[in-house]
Amino acid sequence: MLSDGLVKRLILCPANSFGKKPDHRAKNQGRLKPLKFNRFSFLSKHDIIRKIFQVKLRNGHRAIFLFSPEGKMDIQQILDKTLPGLGYELVDSELDAHGTLRVFIDKEGGITVEDCATVSNHLSRLFAVEDIDYRNLEVSSPGLDRPLKKAADFVRFSGSLIKLKTRLPVDGQKNFIGRIEGFDNDVLALSFDGKTVAIELSNIDRARIKPEFKF
Repeated sequence: MLSDGLVKRLILCPANSFGKKPDHRAKNQGRLKPLKFNRFSFLSKHDIIRKIFQVKLRNGHRAIFLFSPEGKMDIQQILDKTLPGLGYELVDSELDAHGTLRVFIDKEGGITVEDCATVSNHLSRLFAVEDIDYRNLEVSSPGLDRPLKKAADFVRFSGSLIKLKTRLPVDGQKNFIGRIEGFDNDVLALSFDGKTVAIELSNIDRARIKPEFKF
């Protein structure tokens, strides 16, 4: 985060300059616009939304930054605040390189087509208000192999068979297929091959339910 005392000069840059080396000749051509400010509250005063700036710091360094106004919510914030109020759990979300936003939701009793349509319509309106940049929105249930991310997920699915990968090795391995024996104080007890290991939530890279089919 930049502090007020560190910034010496701030210049509004052309939109196509993001990620490029600053062109100091552009200032003489009128394409760079210096801004006067005292504190970073200027972001809201000038109604700056996703504008690009060249920043000159007092230590002599220069950089290009992309700023958003105070109070502007991102996708994750919108999902976290909206879905519980509609009666749904946010299981996961992802935005791919093509601009497709996938939102996976769940609730007691399962998800229907009508649920997906309700959430999709509601989120589409919110994203328009918040000027969220995406191309397509897909809302669906997480499926039988739903991901487990939060502490509440491991408590809810205690006794289930899961497939799990850790960030750091536990007892010499990182990939596990085992059954949830318990979850307490952010530590998962996972049983497999006749033994039980303790895995901290912070060490879990990804985990999913492994469906069991009984014939």
